[in-house]
Amino acid sequence: MLRSQRVSLLGKSLSLTRSISQSTSFQASAATASSTRTSTIPLDHASNDTAFDYDGFLDTELDKKRKDKSYRYFNNINRLAKEYPLAHRKLETDKVTVWCSNDYLALSKNQQVMDVMKQTIDKYGAGAGGTRNIAGHNKLTLRLESELATLHKKEGALVFSSCFVANDAVLSLLGQKLKDLVIFSDELNHASMIIGIKHANTKKHIFKHNNLAELEEQLSQYPRNQPKLIAFESVYSMAGSVADIEAICNLADKYGAMTFLDEVHAVGLYGPHGAGVAEHLNFDSHLKAGIKTLPKGVANVMDRIDMITGTLGKSFGTVGGYVAASQRLIDWFRSYAPGFIFTTTLPPAIMAGAAEAIRYQRVHLNLRQDQQRHTMYVKQGLNDLDIPVIPNPSHIVPVLIGNADLAKKASDYLMNKHKIYVQAINFPTVSRGTERLRITPTPGHTNDYSDILLDAIDDTFNELQLPRIKDWKSQGGLLGVGEGNAEDVKPLWTAKQLSYSNKDLNPNVFDDVMEELEVSSGIHI
Repeated sequence: MLRSQRVSLLGKSLSLTRSISQSTSFQASAATASSTRTSTIPLDHASNDTAFDYDGFLDTELDKKRKDKSYRYFNNINRLAKEYPLAHRKLETDKVTVWCSNDYLALSKNQQVMDVMKQTIDKYGAGAGGTRNIAGHNKLTLRLESELATLHKKEGALVFSSCFVANDAVLSLLGQKLKDLVIFSDELNHASMIIGIKHANTKKHIFKHNNLAELEEQLSQYPRNQPKLIAFESVYSMAGSVADIEAICNLADKYGAMTFLDEVHAVGLYGPHGAGVAEHLNFDSHLKAGIKTLPKGVANVMDRIDMITGTLGKSFGTVGGYVAASQRLIDWFRSYAPGFIFTTTLPPAIMAGAAEAIRYQRVHLNLRQDQQRHTMYVKQGLNDLDIPVIPNPSHIVPVLIGNADLAKKASDYLMNKHKIYVQAINFPTVSRGTERLRITPTPGHTNDYSDILLDAIDDTFNELQLPRIKDWKSQGGLLGVGEGNAEDVKPLWTAKQLSYSNKDLNPNVFDDVMEELEVSSGIHI
């Protein structure tokens, strides 16, 4: 065969082979594409499919809230600085009495605090200029952190933009940095602590509210040398219950755990100087010592707490949060916590106002006492009317309704007929079936205001046919209301503590010269 014929034949053979191969490849590709359309290979629908229905998703989510009665309505409440505890609604002539503010001592309206803030904004302007790392800080920051450290008798304190941020930042950092840390958390802890523990990304145990037997059982599962943290609050704001801080400290010592105490709803209200429940537990010793630390050997629950967090936005009348602890812990938070490092510092006027509020309440023991007396008056008056109040030893007055729709109607009725503002508390802030009205008297809610409130609540219960104590009792009771075996709850403030006056304070509490904390700026070595 000639070479040209062989080449021609080879070419035809190759062409035929290529054709068969392409045909086979095409069929295989078609079969593969057909089989994978419903399996793993996504198709490009960008040119012919509609986008995700974002609005439909949001409408569905909001509709769920409306249907389960947890949708939130906010009232237009403009609290009047010169007419406290009055506020106006949308129209300035439409005035109401506020009975549910967390401005527990009304220091946001205090003239001394407001004057300091006005002077500060005139001198230093409105904003801080950035984070401390970028803008630095100022003498007002240093003074505030010194005041907070002094208040809790700790070596240092660090201010955050809110206590939500402080709790999240501290708890998450501990979990991320301490290898094998186990966190033990009370089931009623605030959302900020729950989020912080979630971000800690470490093992956790949730113990039933104030159930220390269960807490000890959980602690005992781990060797003493494994890092542990017990996170809890002093006053639980929706029920008014109070933790047994000393007993928790005993468990922490026994099992080698650190303690994290949120005193948000207690600072300003308990203890001779407003440091919270931990100070209140050794009231007379702290009263005698003033701002000085207690001598060694003297019982001191506050000193046994490793980390205390609090807010500037409730009893101290401004905004912000903080943690007080040892110098070493504060330096560590300052150096590592993203929630502190990357957040703009509070404005100078806020810092100045908060420090002034802390100083003011420290030397006005009578503010705490008046608040407690007014709370006791309201609780007794409601009990006399057979109105169900969830029993507790604190300043919180939770009126049990037990139904989301009725709680909202009760709040609206008080507002529209009686010009009294008390917000309804529904899920998810409290469990379904335990909805309530949350009343918080202040030093300005004198007995004449309280008598008007009591008449209004009595009328509301009659109008809406809300269950009273006897009704809850017939159903077996709930949350201590109408329960036959419920223990009599005594207030944290004793008659003796209420008998003291401002004259009984140690003269050193009037000293407003606080030494600046080196840790606030960074420790030089």
